[in-house]
Amino acid sequence: MEKNAKASSRDSQGQEPQLEELFIDMLKDIYWAEKHLTKALPKMKKAATTSELQNAFEDHLAQTEGHVSRLEKAFELMGKKAQAKKCEAMAGLTKEADEMAGETEKGSMTRDVALIAAGQKVEHYEIATYGTLVQLASDMHHNEVASLLEETLKEEKEADSLLTEIAENKVNWQAVEGPKGGSGQNGNKKNAKK
Repeated sequence: MEKNAKASSRDSQGQEPQLEELFIDMLKDIYWAEKHLTKALPKMKKAATTSELQNAFEDHLAQTEGHVSRLEKAFELMGKKAQAKKCEAMAGLTKEADEMAGETEKGSMTRDVALIAAGQKVEHYEIATYGTLVQLASDMHHNEVASLLEETLKEEKEADSLLTEIAENKVNWQAVEGPKGGSGQNGNKKNAKK
């Protein structure tokens, strides 16, 4: 009897309708997040001090526009219209990025440290989301959708690695070492005044 109850809750392809609804809902969420990032990344680029970080944000903006297009294709493959649903997590992460930049001295390495930290929080959220979406799409036998999302997941991981490289090879040690990092031991004039 339990087998019949399970079978009746599946659609004609044997998939859980609720799981597919959740998947589509998650697509809507990350679609909003990616579109939101196309507005946030130019602000982060403008706030950055080093050309390396500015270029990283600029390059990732171009990738993010591609992510939006891929998501639109994923919706199409799922037989759905591309729709965005506000992603509270991304809204919070980009708000935090603005606050972190505002709490650091303009033109300082400390500001770049803050922007890298904020950028990596965004990347880690996206990596977690795309990792889940790839696995679900694969599990539901939406292989073309899984392949599209896997491309984006790879780019998000590369963006995260690039931010780590910029931090470790330049920004962090300059923030610690010198006056360009700000004043005081922590390189933050605002905190040094307290």
